[in-house]
Amino acid sequence: MTLREDHEEFLHATLGSMDLVYNLARRFADRVEDTEDLVQETYLAAFRAWRDHRRPRRVDPWIATICLNLGRSRYRTRERRPIEVRIEDRDFRAPEVGEPELAAEATMDREALHQAMWRLPEEQRVALTLVDLAGLSTAEAALAMGTPRGTVLSRLHRGRRGLAALLWAEVREVEGP
Repeated sequence: MTLREDHEEFLHATLGSMDLVYNLARRFADRVEDTEDLVQETYLAAFRAWRDHRRPRRVDPWIATICLNLGRSRYRTRERRPIEVRIEDRDFRAPEVGEPELAAEATMDREALHQAMWRLPEEQRVALTLVDLAGLSTAEAALAMGTPRGTVLSRLHRGRRGLAALLWAEVREVEGP
């Protein structure tokens, strides 16, 4: 099989998983650029495995596992040495919107959810991302995470309860006493 045919077969099999990989990568990165880098690294690693004839029966759990492993490795590396960003590189301009109030509320809600997700333990955050956001079954998530299905169910339960508590605390804080 030629490289081109191999490449086309790989793309046909894996492009349907792009949203899953991107959503997982977002959970490991604060910046869009880092998310895109992790997606790219995931697809490169997956293609290398594909070329070595290590092809899965189900692509979603396989590529999710690759992304999770790479994301964890990047997280450990980042924890050892934080990324520094110069203030000049930041863009503080607000996007143009038709309804500023609605846009501000949506941004606040999204930011509150994002902050609450980051406050959860990594295992719970990953389980929620795989099952609730990516739509994998608990069995597929268990395969991707390398844990028993019961562990995934437990992490989902604790993660959902923790997320609800964090968001409820945020609502009470915003509304006041």
